[in-house]
Amino acid sequence: MEKHINELLDMVAIRKIGHNEIVELTTPVLKTWHDEKSRLCGDFRALNNYTKADRYPIPRIPHALGKLEKAKYITKMDCMKGSHKNGVKPNSMKLLRIIFHMGIYEYTRMPFGIKNAPSHFQRMMDTIFQDEILEGWMVVYGDDIIIYSETWEDHLKYIDRVLSKCTPINLKISLKK
Repeated sequence: MEKHINELLDMVAIRKIGHNEIVELTTPVLKTWHDEKSRLCGDFRALNNYTKADRYPIPRIPHALGKLEKAKYITKMDCMKGSHKNGVKPNSMKLLRIIFHMGIYEYTRMPFGIKNAPSHFQRMMDTIFQDEILEGWMVVYGDDIIIYSETWEDHLKYIDRVLSKCTPINLKISLKK
């Protein structure tokens, strides 16, 4: 877990706070997937129970896949730690505290485990890539960007265009996928 805490500190997704600032604390949870990739999450179930749901629409998979039918070239890009791109309002940070043997931390960026994190991230991605989505050669589903085209030349142009939008906002793409 130390590795994850240090990564979040480096990303400025969390910050260490003093012990006298304790309001509410949650225990960090290390979520591991079948491919051994892991994420540090807080157990925010109590907070989520009081959170008003953000009803921003998440794309339906069949609808998204239907757009790929005529594509000859498809590229899937995975955004790394995507939800940490969304900031947290200062008055909400005290609700997003985790306790760990290294100290007490609060999130300055949207953590995994928050009820509305997926809809906030989807909204951000839809806003950033609005033109590309409307032009009909890109689908965004959560932290996945899917680029599709009928020609190789267009495909390379589209990939370059997406990457040129990712760089200025420090949206990193995983090279593993």
